[in-house]
Amino acid sequence: MSFKFEKLLIWQKAMDLAEDIQKLSKRFPKEEQYNLTSQINRAVDSIALNIAEGSIIQSNPEQHRFLGYAIRSIAEVVTCLHKAKRRAYLSDEEFEKLYKDFQDLMNMTIGFKNKIN
Repeated sequence: MSFKFEKLLIWQKAMDLAEDIQKLSKRFPKEEQYNLTSQINRAVDSIALNIAEGSIIQSNPEQHRFLGYAIRSIAEVVTCLHKAKRRAYLSDEEFEKLYKDFQDLMNMTIGFKNKIN
């Protein structure tokens, strides 16, 4: 038995990327624990949570609302990645890979949102 959202590729990708960000943020300095570390982890977890919550709703406007939250959380994670890069907490290569992964997830989520009109 499974929930409908578990079959969604965007949910699966969001779950995987959340684990990648969790591992990355463990390397951030201790002084970032209550700032950037906390912010990026809350934002990245919010992506899959909102996709899941939106998938159980039958109303398209409500589904759109939760997918909109997920999209905004993706943008928040990307902004946190820029901050982490500027503070030299990750390499250019790590940044580029994660940036592309989140860009892909953003495009997939927008596409899914448009599909359920």
